[in-house]
Amino acid sequence: MYKVMTPGPTQVKENVRMARSLVCTNPDLDEDFVEFYKDTCELISSLLGTKNETLILDGEGILGLEAACASLTEPGDKVLIIENGVYGEGFADFVSMYGGVPEFYHADRLNAIDPDALSSYLKEHHDYKYATVVHCDTPSGMLNPVEKICPLLKEYGILTVVDSVSGMFGNHVDVDKFQIDLLCGGSQKAVSAPPGLTFVTLSDAVKEAMHARKTPIRSFYASLLAFEGYYEKKWFPYTMPISDIYGLRAAFDNIAADTVLEERTHHIAEATRNALTKAGIKLHLESGFSDTVTVFDIPAETTCDAILSRMKKEHNIMLAGSFDDLSGKVIRIGHMGNNANFEDMAATMYALSETLTFLGVKLNGNLAELFLNYYRQEDIC
Repeated sequence: MYKVMTPGPTQVKENVRMARSLVCTNPDLDEDFVEFYKDTCELISSLLGTKNETLILDGEGILGLEAACASLTEPGDKVLIIENGVYGEGFADFVSMYGGVPEFYHADRLNAIDPDALSSYLKEHHDYKYATVVHCDTPSGMLNPVEKICPLLKEYGILTVVDSVSGMFGNHVDVDKFQIDLLCGGSQKAVSAPPGLTFVTLSDAVKEAMHARKTPIRSFYASLLAFEGYYEKKWFPYTMPISDIYGLRAAFDNIAADTVLEERTHHIAEATRNALTKAGIKLHLESGFSDTVTVFDIPAETTCDAILSRMKKEHNIMLAGSFDDLSGKVIRIGHMGNNANFEDMAATMYALSETLTFLGVKLNGNLAELFLNYYRQEDIC
């Protein structure tokens, strides 16, 4: 079995796997499970710094993105799509699917969104029901300053929808402080549970907007209103995936107990980028580096497939390429959640150093040694 060092899905701890194997009750009828679900949702809210309600949905992280757009979008609604990456651009498809009119704010895909430039744009263009922005755009490793972007949008009464599926719990998220109305997360990234669940936090403003609709939501499964009153009614809109939620709860208990998770993730990310740069490997981005994933350009001497293949066959380590306009052009290292530990990252850098050297890439030093030297200098936890 490969050591998974991809930017999601990530490694899963034994206690999460064991929680998923617990004896199942009937989640449609067992009121104890309703209490467990609600308590888990409240734990997620507290870890994300919000009093807003959290809902866990039965579907991979992208369901949260679609549910946000399905629940908020009515025919003719203008929606601002703030994009500097593949996932950011993808929000427009959901908006169009549900009858909305997406308008793009395009930005440089090698740099984080500039809040000052966005502020200037909003002075002339702000007639939007809501805006979408990606916290960490995983294909490129881009991190956008949602803590500055969302307050700008709220100045004009624009609801804020944030995809932080691969950002949260590696990069800090404080929903209330950042003024995020609807936050989307997923089980398989830094949460380090298996794929299959998404969760969203909902502000009062989002709930009001959903209730103020003049037309019904054009979906049942992607409707966030379908969950309204579930606790009082002790009834879910569909059968909850109880084993998955048991595992998710164990993963969030792990996060709650790991008081230095974000700090450790940040230092590992910095050590990784420092090692690659000093060795002469070009990082893909110019700014906006996420702490959850590092992305570097493929050296001219080799190919993406050659690197990934040797890493798996010779070192039993799985890294990732990318897709869309970055297909075949970059390699992604996921150091989020359970992947963000010294031992696995040191082994990954050792294997990557050997792999690149074998493939004819001349490095200015051993990646593992460069990683270790920086790690020790920073006294990382």
